[in-house]
Amino acid sequence: MPQTEAPRIEAAPRTRLRWWTELPLILLVYACYSAGRLLARGDVSRAVDHGLAILRVEKLLHLNAEHPLNRLFTREAWLGVPADFWYASLHYLVTPAILVWLFRARTAHYRAARTWLMTSTFIGLIGFTLLPTCPPRLLTAGHGFVDTMAQYSSYGWWGGQASAPRGLGGMTNQYAAMPSLHVGWALWCGVMLWRYGGTRTAKATGVAYPLLTALVVMGTANHYFLDAVAGVAVMGGGLLLAPFVMRRADRIGAALADRVPAVTGLSRGAGSPVVSGGCQTSAGERIPRQRKARFGPGAEPGASPADAGDGAPGWGLPSSSEAESLGKAR
Repeated sequence: MPQTEAPRIEAAPRTRLRWWTELPLILLVYACYSAGRLLARGDVSRAVDHGLAILRVEKLLHLNAEHPLNRLFTREAWLGVPADFWYASLHYLVTPAILVWLFRARTAHYRAARTWLMTSTFIGLIGFTLLPTCPPRLLTAGHGFVDTMAQYSSYGWWGGQASAPRGLGGMTNQYAAMPSLHVGWALWCGVMLWRYGGTRTAKATGVAYPLLTALVVMGTANHYFLDAVAGVAVMGGGLLLAPFVMRRADRIGAALADRVPAVTGLSRGAGSPVVSGGCQTSAGERIPRQRKARFGPGAEPGASPADAGDGAPGWGLPSSSEAESLGKAR
């Protein structure tokens, strides 16, 4: 018996990521991040209470990294000024740079890394909303903190309201201190550099960057130690939820794709090795019969009998019934 070849079943390739779809998505998430910080300003007295509560917990746990670091950065300008620039800029420069690098050089890992970062950012926005927290620099002077960014404001573009440019302090939420996404995003960058950097320098940078960022946010009195711990916890939660978010996104994408009608070309069947575009069948037929063409049913002039297909009479030769009738006539 002739054996028929089983059709090959190939998995549909995953949609290739394009920069013109990724960039609007990232900008949308950043816009949500900025808007969430503004909308979740909370009550000032409530934010101060949360900040003092964090100090009490740290005192109970014998944690006091903020005061010595803040005194050091306040006393030594050669440390305080670079720390202020670090806090005001690297948060917004290094993270996008790592995303672009992953997109271009580590494409296979980009989607999972991007989903982890975005999921963690949304968790952080929930923290800003539910727990508005006064940073150390905004507490009264009796608590022993100095706002280094206000002290060294003449060196940079910021004023006395966090890292916002002068005159734009009203466009930022100064009570979005818990968790510290400065530390959380720096940790994400460090993990990416450690895992995919490929060189010792990249791995060393991956370790140093989040650690130095944690020192900076405490030394400049912008965050408590527990804010930094919460930033790490948020990234851990985002890492656990990222696979679920990716699966849900895939299901939603598949459902939307099913709703879009497939565009079928008229010439899709042309050239098929099974049924040619010039064949048609009628009811009860097993073998397609060739449509009538200019030179006769199914073949051009000079075609051999084999060109007509298996079991078909050769052109120019009598069929068996015609041969029998000719013999009787003779």
